[in-house]
This record gives sequence, C-alpha cells and structure tokens, in this order.
Amino acid sequence: MTEKKLNILIVHNYYQIPGGEDTVVANEKHMLEKNGHTVHLYTRTNKELNHFSVVQRLALPFKFIFNLETYKDISGIIKDKNIDIVHVHNTLMMISPSVYYAALQNKVPVVQTVHNFRLLCPGAAFYRDGNICEDCAAKGLGCAIRHRCYRNSRFQTLACVISTWIHRMLGIYGKLNYICLTEFNKEKLLQLKQIKKDRVYVKPNFVVEQDADVKDRKDFVFAGRTESYHKKNQILYAGRIEELKGVRLLLKAWKDMGDGAPVLVMCGIGSLYDYCMEYIKENKIKKIAMMGLLSNSQIKNLMKESKAVILPTQWYEGFPMTIVEAFSVGTPVICSDFGNCASLVIDGVNGYKIETNNSEGIKEAVKMLLQNDGMEDKVLEIYKGNYTENINYGKLMNIYGSAKL
Repeated sequence: MTEKKLNILIVHNYYQIPGGEDTVVANEKHMLEKNGHTVHLYTRTNKELNHFSVVQRLALPFKFIFNLETYKDISGIIKDKNIDIVHVHNTLMMISPSVYYAALQNKVPVVQTVHNFRLLCPGAAFYRDGNICEDCAAKGLGCAIRHRCYRNSRFQTLACVISTWIHRMLGIYGKLNYICLTEFNKEKLLQLKQIKKDRVYVKPNFVVEQDADVKDRKDFVFAGRTESYHKKNQILYAGRIEELKGVRLLLKAWKDMGDGAPVLVMCGIGSLYDYCMEYIKENKIKKIAMMGLLSNSQIKNLMKESKAVILPTQWYEGFPMTIVEAFSVGTPVICSDFGNCASLVIDGVNGYKIETNNSEGIKEAVKMLLQNDGMEDKVLEIYKGNYTENINYGKLMNIYGSAKL
C-alpha cells in the first residue's frame, strides 16, 4: 500500500541562544522531505525582541498569551497550502499558543513535541535552587511567581503563569496530540489532568544517519572516512561544567579512586570550570583531563575511544542526546537513576545507573563497567531498535496518522 504524502506545517519559535530543539526541527524536516512529504516551516525568533520599541515591549505580555499575527499567519498557510497536520515544537515567546487555535479552527490536528516541562513548570526544568522542585505541579503555578522561576523575573514569570492558566481554563491543552521524548516525560505530562493518555505518544529523538554507522562496532564511518578505533582506559564526560550536571561528584569520585582509576576526560565549559582546574591541582589528581570546548566531531571520536560516557546529572534533563550518540557508537552510559537519563539506560545492559548525589555510586558503577567489558553489541542492538532515523520516521508517521482533532 502506497504511503500518503502529507502537507506538513512545522512551527517553531527559536530562542535567543541556539539549542537542541533547533537541531530536532532541522533533522525532522529533512527526514520528512527525504521521504517525499511537503514541509512548510513557520518560524519566529526571540531575537526580534532586541529590536522592539517601547510600545511593542509594553504589548508583549498580551502577545505572549495570544498573538493575533500568528493566528492570521497560520490560518493563511493552512488554507493556501492545504495543510494536513500542524507540528509544533516551541511557541515561546513570539508565536504564542494562538497557533493551536488557528489550526483547530481550520480543522487541522496539532501535534506538539514536548521538549521540556513548561506546561507544568514555568521554569521548564523542575529544578530550583540546586534541587528538584515540583511545587507548581503539586501546589499550583503561583509558586513560580514567588520564586521568580522564569528568567529570574517576577513580572515575566507572572506573564508565563497567566498565559498557561488561561489556556488551561480554555481547555486547549486537552485538544492537542503530544510527542514525549521518553516514558518519564509522558508520566509527568499526564499530571495535567485535561490531557488524556490516548493523545500522548513516545518518540525519542534520533541520531542523523551520516553521524552513525552501526554495521560493525570495530569500524565507524565519520566525516566521510572509515576509521578503526580501540577502546582506551578512559571515561568521557561531555556537557556543561555546572553544578546541576554533577561535576563536583565526578571530581570527588576520581579523587577517591586515585591512580587506579581510568582517565576521566571532561569536555565542555561552564561556571565551575576554574573550580575544577583548581580542585584537580590541589588534590594532585592525575587521572582527569580537562579538555575545554571541543567540536562535535572531536567529541564523537572521544566517545568511540571511551569505555563509557558518564552523566551524573542532578536534574531531570530534557532528552540527553549525548546518551543516544554514545549508543550509536557502541559506548555504554553511566547515568543518574532518575529522570530522562534513567529512561534511556537499562542497568547492566547498555550502561549503569547511579544514585543521585552519591560519589560512592559512581565509583561502584565504574568498577562494574570495567569488569563487564562486553556491552558494545547489546548497546548497538538497542540503538538500532530505537534511535535510528528509519525507526523514528515510522513512529512519526504512526503518530501523524493517529492524531485527533
């Protein structure tokens, strides 16, 4: 049976600073077009705010709630292009939830990819003052105003809360179809009672095919060339050097393991970078290498060479692509035992889980990993069954086909 080719409208609001959501939008657009679908892109960027007049800034809180310009634009595109489905990624701040009303008014189903926790937490992360915080989900959105959870501004948080509250009262969130990136995300989203389980699907992000070759774990194609590699006695951390990423725990664990530890290669920059350098020097730690900011290709090669990638994160994370990228080259992952990281790792199969805020757990996981030196085949098997572009395309088409008005 021939697959119906769709007219798809992808809607995305870029943040001021580029992020992972932008990459997902580009990858999915390319994947859909490659499979013969027609994709139209409607985007705005928060950089527009830099050129706003005083009057425009005063009007922003109202457009934050409902942007009439967006409503008209989306309605026009749907009618002109005969759109079959509207796929939304981010609406904050320029687009606003008005996109939902425009699509549904024109009898076109909406699919919303949930990249964060903003429908339940104005700060979007369930994280505050160094700890997991779910107060807004449990006690109401007013908690966020008290703590200035959106951009550390009580006024901007108030605007975010009012917008979310209004659209909850109007019931719009119950009329959308959702793509959650993990089962953990789905569980959290369903705390919003107006959202029904039969409208929520799980589809992880994928690694672009050119960045992964899973035919043989001993030879990988990368950057247009085939290269052989051998696992070195090293473990890789690739991410921001920040408190919420658990970097202090890594330092303590490697200090305690001493000279018998594998080398910890730390890639990235952040507010704790200088602290890390000083800690390593003061404690004479020989087995940590601070690499600073590296290119994606350099990090990918380090993943191939490492016995594991480690993420002792202290918050739920969004969808940590570092984990899936590690899987794509047969490298297991050591991660915290909660949140989205834990959703991706099967303990003892494609990695190990560690208790949050526990450096002893890191030491034990490293020890078990070094004793179990044959995980690559299983890691790749799980990758091929869940995170390739072909698998992802099939899941996305099933979601589009099931999307309700």
